[in-house]
Amino acid sequence: MRAVVRLGVLLALVIPARAAAQISPGPLARAHAELEGAGNCIKCHSTGREPMAQLCLSCHQEVRWSMDAGRGLHAREAKDPKVTCANCHPEHAGKDFILVAWKEGSAARFDHRRAGWTLEGKHANAACDKCHREAFRVSPAAALSKRRGSAGWIGLETNCASCHRADDPHSGALGTKCESCHDSRGWKPAAKFSHDQSRYPLTGKHLDLACDKCHLAAQLKLKPDSTGKIRPQFKPLVFAECSACHADPHQGRLTPKCSSCHNTRGFAIVDRKEFNHSATRYPLQGRHREVACEACHGPNLTKRQPASGTCTACHADKHLGQATLAGKIVDCAGCHRVEGFAPSTFTVAQHQGTAFALSGKHQQVRCAACHGPVGAPAPSRAPAPGARPPLPAAVRIRMPFAKCTSCHADVHGGQLASRLGNGACEECHRDTGWKPSVFSPAAHAKLRLALEGRHTEIPCASCHSVTRTGLPPVTAPASRGTAGFLFAVPEVECASCHVDPHAGRFTVAGGMPINGGCRSCHDARSFRPSTVDVARHAAFKFPLEGAHRAQPCVACHTRLNTSLRGAFLVRTPSRSPTLMLTVEKGVACQACHESPHGTQFAARKGGGRCESCHSTDAFVPAPRFDHERDASFSLKGAHAKLACASCHVAPAGSKQVVYRPLASKCESCHAAKPAGGGK
Repeated sequence: MRAVVRLGVLLALVIPARAAAQISPGPLARAHAELEGAGNCIKCHSTGREPMAQLCLSCHQEVRWSMDAGRGLHAREAKDPKVTCANCHPEHAGKDFILVAWKEGSAARFDHRRAGWTLEGKHANAACDKCHREAFRVSPAAALSKRRGSAGWIGLETNCASCHRADDPHSGALGTKCESCHDSRGWKPAAKFSHDQSRYPLTGKHLDLACDKCHLAAQLKLKPDSTGKIRPQFKPLVFAECSACHADPHQGRLTPKCSSCHNTRGFAIVDRKEFNHSATRYPLQGRHREVACEACHGPNLTKRQPASGTCTACHADKHLGQATLAGKIVDCAGCHRVEGFAPSTFTVAQHQGTAFALSGKHQQVRCAACHGPVGAPAPSRAPAPGARPPLPAAVRIRMPFAKCTSCHADVHGGQLASRLGNGACEECHRDTGWKPSVFSPAAHAKLRLALEGRHTEIPCASCHSVTRTGLPPVTAPASRGTAGFLFAVPEVECASCHVDPHAGRFTVAGGMPINGGCRSCHDARSFRPSTVDVARHAAFKFPLEGAHRAQPCVACHTRLNTSLRGAFLVRTPSRSPTLMLTVEKGVACQACHESPHGTQFAARKGGGRCESCHSTDAFVPAPRFDHERDASFSLKGAHAKLACASCHVAPAGSKQVVYRPLASKCESCHAAKPAGGGK
């Protein structure tokens, strides 16, 4: 083969051109005309082992680029090793040969899928020259092609803008990826476009609008292009506020943010949750926030500017013109708040300037407790805490207050009407509270029973209540009133209420009647200790004298040592013992005192009574004993100076001192005569 080529070269040098033409298989196509001649054969036919396709690609750089980029028909066909350039592009077939052997028979029948880009939609019916023209050859491959200035199969891009840039109605504002919104079936409608994916999703009535309503709107002030056509503006558009497109029917009186009141469903539909009434001339506060819009603006909200200058523009005057401040009738706002009619803002301090200054418990009473419905009696007590009664048709402001009974019922049923002050409540009560009563012990002293001692500490109900405990039930008339108190009680004596622990011994009918009854020995401070003193004890059978004056009562009246249990009221069970206060052993000394002398004096006159020698002041000394008078042994001389114990001693083993009988002879005491004595 190399020899053939060399031969061809030599022939080309020596053989005329006409003769050389006889070596070529045939004329080259007009596109390869510059390669005619035997000297150019090696430009396509290698003299070595280099494949012919490499020589083709060395000339057709645009094909090499597309193959390297993996794009187009040549890149796809090159994957088959059996396919060479000559399979589709045979040469030497004449000058008019178009150098392309279409498998399908013609370019119009070419299966475009072989190129890697299927023709769909309107592209499927488009003629080849509609796309394969010089104006659309914009890829880098086209720049490498030697066929510039004419149509070609290589050099087209697959993006829409490469061919339809001049057709872009968006003037590049939406980018070059037309396929993100359009497909090959047609520009309109933009099948892939969804306004939800934009920065302004369409909702409500915006969904029904034609695109041109917004994108060709007059406020955009669009100008014609070079062709005189006005194109829609898609970007940028102002849409943050409705006022960008819609005129403000409120003329700036409300917030410029239409969405705070309206939504896209329609201007007449107001979003009540989002509506900001604070932007109006009457901001809603307090309970007004809970009122339905129709209550003020009427059905369908047709009343746009209802009167709001005063409360009475909407609310009836519940006080019928009686509500005044400083003598002038005032609007509701003078005493009430929009948070609710109750409680009133009319303070206790303000009330002090009225004809009835509030004091004591009156300062804590709810207004409604006194200022009730017109024509209704004054309530005797306030509603239960937390209760919210319905507002009456009218509430009275002025009412009588000269007496407590103007508002408060006489709970005592008129029992005190004949008393001082005609039974006025303030005689016994204060407005700081009904209890306790201020009726004092001093005032009670003017009645049948003066209150003293413990009686001053006892609650009034203990004696005057119809439910008093431990006392006889009261037989009160029906006029005792709802308080259940009877003031004129029959009990004024101690025994009427208290149990007599002495079982009537000291009463008129008892064994030892005492004038004055219980009060002669007790007072109202306490049952114990008794008020019986030494002087009072003299009225009994045993006057207290000497050392007896210092002895406690229980030393003789041993039953006093027993604890007293129970309330000692006549109808209260008591388990305390009866205290008769008798001396069962008698009043003689030996009844209480044991004699230290045994029976030594039993033979004496009077039986050796203690009081013969002793007094009540003390046992020792025995002031009533006279040795000269009462003994048989006269104390004279030295004996007069001797202590009693010198003669009167206790025998060994005994504690009893011997007083009698004793020997009277001298030697019974003196063993020997004294020195110098007598005979």
